[in-house]
Amino acid sequence: MNLEGPVDAVARSLLGMWLVREEVSLRITEVEAYGGPGDSASHARHGRTARNAPMWGPPGRAYLYFCYGMHWMLNVVTGPEGEASAVLIRGAEVVAGLETVLARRNTTRTLSQPCAGPGKVAQALGLDKTFDGHDLLASGGLELRPGTPPAHLLAGPRLGIGFATAEDRAQPWRYADGDSRAVLHRKALSPF
Repeated sequence: MNLEGPVDAVARSLLGMWLVREEVSLRITEVEAYGGPGDSASHARHGRTARNAPMWGPPGRAYLYFCYGMHWMLNVVTGPEGEASAVLIRGAEVVAGLETVLARRNTTRTLSQPCAGPGKVAQALGLDKTFDGHDLLASGGLELRPGTPPAHLLAGPRLGIGFATAEDRAQPWRYADGDSRAVLHRKALSPF
């Protein structure tokens, strides 16, 4: 599986792939692409730092960051080594391990979409800082596996980037499976 390439193209190719950790399997339903220093919405906009170092490659690695002091966010690195870019995993469907997902999400009630949202994805997989830089293409730990691409693709602007330039805020780099319920803010998306 090749995860190196233009970040928007790799983002679309991640839809339908599976994230697997222990007994939990998730099918990716929503993603956002983030480029390098030229993308004002990207963590790489200020250059390489200790926090964003995994974004700079190699491709196929995990980049995790802690958001709002509450949630881990999982990204898949896509650029060649030395060039920052990553794809945020915004949403997923539970394929296997629902009981474990609910336990990790600290609830016993069945949720209609327990992994609609990037913090929920990382929580469902039980991720923390130790997975930062993890090789997603290697066996064991957290794995990214081939899946079935969506039949209908949606695209629209990324969320939560009010600090970015108007041009970067308008960039339609959020992609989703048009047939999945595990997609947030669907009304802002259009067929791609």
